[in-house]
Amino acid sequence: MGVGVTAATGTDLRRLLAPRAVAIVGATDHPTSFGGRLFQTVTGFGFPGRIYPVNPRLREINGLKCHPGLKDLPETPDHVGIVVSAQRVFDVLADCAAIGVPFATVYTGGFAESGTPEGRERQARLAAFAKSSGTRIMGPNCNGVINFVDGFAMTSTAAVKGARAPAGNVGVVSHSGGLGQINIMWRAQEIGLGISYEASCGNEADLDALDFVRFMLESDATDVVLLAVEAIKDGAKFKAVARESAEREKPIVVLKFGRTEAGSRAAASHTGAVAGDDAITDAVFRQYGLIRVEECDQLYETAVLLRQRRWPKGRGAAAASPTGGNIVQLADVGARFGLEWPEYSGATQAGLAKLLPGYGKVGNPTDMTSVATGEQALYRQALNTIAADENVHIVVPIYMSIARDDLQRGADFVTSCDKSAALMWIGHCTNDPSFSRRDFVKAGVAVYRDATPCMRAFRAALDFGGYVRSHHAGATTPERPPGLDLEAARRQLHAAGAKVTEREGKAVLAAYAFPVTRERLAASADEAVAYAREIGGPAALKIDSPDIAHKTEAGAIRLNVTGDEQARIAYEEVVNAARRYAPTAKLNGVLVQEMVPAGVEMMLGVVADPVFGPIVAAGLGGIYVEVLKDVAYRAAPVTAHQAAEMLGELRSAKILDGVRGMPARDREALIDLIVRLSWFAHDFQGEIAELDLNPVIVLERGTGARIVDALIVRKGNSIDAKDTKDTKEERE
Repeated sequence: MGVGVTAATGTDLRRLLAPRAVAIVGATDHPTSFGGRLFQTVTGFGFPGRIYPVNPRLREINGLKCHPGLKDLPETPDHVGIVVSAQRVFDVLADCAAIGVPFATVYTGGFAESGTPEGRERQARLAAFAKSSGTRIMGPNCNGVINFVDGFAMTSTAAVKGARAPAGNVGVVSHSGGLGQINIMWRAQEIGLGISYEASCGNEADLDALDFVRFMLESDATDVVLLAVEAIKDGAKFKAVARESAEREKPIVVLKFGRTEAGSRAAASHTGAVAGDDAITDAVFRQYGLIRVEECDQLYETAVLLRQRRWPKGRGAAAASPTGGNIVQLADVGARFGLEWPEYSGATQAGLAKLLPGYGKVGNPTDMTSVATGEQALYRQALNTIAADENVHIVVPIYMSIARDDLQRGADFVTSCDKSAALMWIGHCTNDPSFSRRDFVKAGVAVYRDATPCMRAFRAALDFGGYVRSHHAGATTPERPPGLDLEAARRQLHAAGAKVTEREGKAVLAAYAFPVTRERLAASADEAVAYAREIGGPAALKIDSPDIAHKTEAGAIRLNVTGDEQARIAYEEVVNAARRYAPTAKLNGVLVQEMVPAGVEMMLGVVADPVFGPIVAAGLGGIYVEVLKDVAYRAAPVTAHQAAEMLGELRSAKILDGVRGMPARDREALIDLIVRLSWFAHDFQGEIAELDLNPVIVLERGTGARIVDALIVRKGNSIDAKDTKDTKEERE
């Protein structure tokens, strides 16, 4: 099998997926019961090892001696399948531990997926048992594993009945047995893909989907993993497995359920999973190089190309077709997936001119009607010429209805091409009607019938290849920017109150070299006048109180204050307004703050995700963040490149480049702030629940940015929702 120990768990899963001896507790001779179907699969799949059915009511099953209990077996099996009632599961597991069984699969339901306190308590007991006993557990509420490489299947699915399908290089991991084994595995095999391993891991009381993904990544038999899950439970393990994927250049294509509220509820009722914020999940998948799809068929259709592990080095695509309509459609679909159709270079034009006299300048995609339909040798030469173009990174020859030998020439081109290539075969084989796409896919050829799955697969290969190159270059490894004084920030945070005021929050952030506004805390009207003079321009006066975060609603803010008299009056008005609004509030004084020049208002923030840890967010700020919901996310910490990608994902990003005569803004300064904020979130993840910098005023290019308002919420403290929403007037 060519695999090692899964570093994520410290457990070698080979004895689970390729045991030397296996026992089935609850095996029966009834062909329609779960225990009967499980036994039939193990014996009928070609398992070369020893099989021990366990059932005290039977003497034998299909010629195999049936044992009354695990302690009566002549040897300790590597893997025990458990098909008994939920109440009896723990007795069987105790026997497993007593005789030293390393792996057990609990197929039984009635655990966390039931949604009952009793079910959740049973699942907690399973997890605790695995931790204390040393017997690792797959399930409960699962449908086991299928190993096409070594000939072992312990599952009830009908998808493996009959002659065993040959092994391939695509692994499948799913929470759901039906979806993983039918919707994905079986249908993938129907189009010609070969599967190496399939694991349907159910509720994940102990071993989880990522353990099986990592096993497959480490296996020489697997080149791409298809993952269908309702939730990711361990963010740290996820990141480690994603890095393993990039290191080995083996992509993970993932179908994650729970995008909608209804989907999240269904996921919870199915395996007891809790689906987190989908926008965050989506962003973290991209950040770590996973390829997310929307449907089961997109998993295996994408794998048709990805299993070749040839990554395009650019977006430039080229196609040639015997009909003009197909290239027009392909060009439109490719553009929708972000691919480009560059003009051919002079050398390519010259080469094509020799093959296609009288064509004039050849466009891309290329209509080669007369050549493609009549002179296949010339068509192949033209494809070679196109593939040699330095601007072309993806090549798609299109074939209609044609003879098998000519189709084979196209397949030979695709498999031998130095560039990433796939065959688009629209029609049929004219001299062998039985020959189909399935035959080519089984032979390892990337062949598609339609433009959308083809172009989607190329975009996936492009994205994963780019991530792999960044990973190998070290560009996905965050580096601390200069000027981060962790100890100073910690002292400032610990000196702040339980509810951190804006002033205290800015003092904390200043230790990480955030460009906060100049400001002083005035305890009297005279001090307010003096501090306003120091600022030397228009000032903002705000109440400073841990009990009044929403200053505008309190009326405890005055803007564009100039001169001594205005400063004195503003001070008194702010204090009086605060006392009227919250008579019992603690008032520290009045914050006298510089007014920041006009610029683009952005929002930067941090939330604590229960799975992925601290998440940094960026979006258009001020009042727009909640209206437009134009926000990008990444798991902290981030690189400068990842911060730039965040800005590039925003629909409002062009505002930073200047619109309607407005000057371009300082993107580099904003990128630096995102990186600093991500490190702050990482360093203080044990103490900070939320952080909101809104607005951050991004000034003209080369002049930086300024943090006007800051809200830090400690873990264990909460703040009214209305107090986290300052109006545009307050932020100015």
